[in-house]
Amino acid sequence: MSSTQELQKTGHEAAASHDPVAPQADHAERATSVVQRIADLRAWLFLAALILAFEAWARYDFDGTFILNPYNLQSIAIFAVAPLLLASGQTFVIISGGIDLSLGFIMGLAAVVTAHVVNWATPSLGMPFAVLTGVLAGVAIAGVPGLINGLLVARLRVPPFIGTLGMFGVARGVAFLFAGGTVVPVQGNSFFSMLGNGRFHGIPYIVIVTAVFVLVMHYLLSQTRFGQHNYAIGANVQAARRAGINIKSHLTRLYVLSGLCAGLAGALYAARFNAGAAQAGEPLLLDSVAAVVIGGASLFGGSGTIFGTVAGALVIAVIQYGLVFINVEPFWQFISVGVVIIISVLIDQAQRRFSGGRVDE
Repeated sequence: MSSTQELQKTGHEAAASHDPVAPQADHAERATSVVQRIADLRAWLFLAALILAFEAWARYDFDGTFILNPYNLQSIAIFAVAPLLLASGQTFVIISGGIDLSLGFIMGLAAVVTAHVVNWATPSLGMPFAVLTGVLAGVAIAGVPGLINGLLVARLRVPPFIGTLGMFGVARGVAFLFAGGTVVPVQGNSFFSMLGNGRFHGIPYIVIVTAVFVLVMHYLLSQTRFGQHNYAIGANVQAARRAGINIKSHLTRLYVLSGLCAGLAGALYAARFNAGAAQAGEPLLLDSVAAVVIGGASLFGGSGTIFGTVAGALVIAVIQYGLVFINVEPFWQFISVGVVIIISVLIDQAQRRFSGGRVDE
């Protein structure tokens, strides 16, 4: 132990021995730390309990298995792809204290543009390059409404709820205009269909692409200055400003990133169904917010992780597929996801009260 460390240790011990409040403060700090660790894992614990419940149902009801069936695992993974991609961008936005309500129709816009570009480029560029061009075009076009969202929120100080809700309508109209009010099928490009439905050793390609992308997003959030600034802004925007963080620039880039995530989700949707549809992401907006909240992020900003969001997206996918698996009416999916969101927010508020954080009264 260095002399500096010895001095620090001696100083702490001396301070603790003369401060009657210190032991109680240490106990409170340890208790808060334990609660925080449990909170970080709650989505994964809930996911495990959910899987065990469906497994027990399967064995009891028809002497089968739920989780040990490879087809079920592939289906759950495919169910989770689009919500997870949307939720990855949504995670960054919610941690910053905002929300993006336009993601669903940005995804639809990207799906339609991807389908159009693949159809246009296939005769001249060939199938692989046409697919690459189409995917890049779909992702790029999704960055435009993301940029507008960022400018509205960061430069014009429009509340995120209002600004992105307005963009929800704009993106919806533009997506339907590009689609001509109908679905845009992709024709004559088997490579595109293979991207959406092919498998590598049983793992769907779109799941592999999503897994790699999520790892990149995790690194961006947890290991870079951009991610650190995101947490700082969500925790206390005034303190972040005083620390020299360029809030306007950061928020603008944040919403562009969210749009690009929706763009990739739209491109993979078009590949999976071999067509682009303007309303492709409309039912997934709730899922994207739900995955982030279930995963442990706070709607008050300042906390959340990409791996937590992964657990949240898997929880939703297991609920949706599991209810179909046991032949429950489809509308119970919406009820179940809604109930899980409410419970997650209540848990978050309870945790914040316990740790002395901010809670709306």
